Amino acid sequence: MPIKKELLEILCCPVTKEPVEILAEDKTALVNKAIEAGIVKHVDGSVVEQPLTDAVITTDRNTIYRIDDGIPVMLTDMGISTDQIENL
Repeated sequence: MPIKKELLEILCCPVTKEPVEILAEDKTALVNKAIEAGIVKHVDGSVVEQPLTDAVITTDRNTIYRIDDGIPVMLTDMGISTDQIENL
């Protein structure tokens, strides 16, 4: 389920307050490939086990947050740092 445009316009990273945008499908595929390889961790150090269906990324391209059932999971510890994903 896609995120509503009105919600997307008011969301920001809970840490940096950087605005977010939808992560493109090709980039989501790259993240999911890295998740499948077992090399992606959340900010809290736990391994990301579930692939992303949808996600948002900060406009500075540093942090990804998953979207589950149309609801962005903007928890500080559950962010995914983009520096661990090649070619993103």
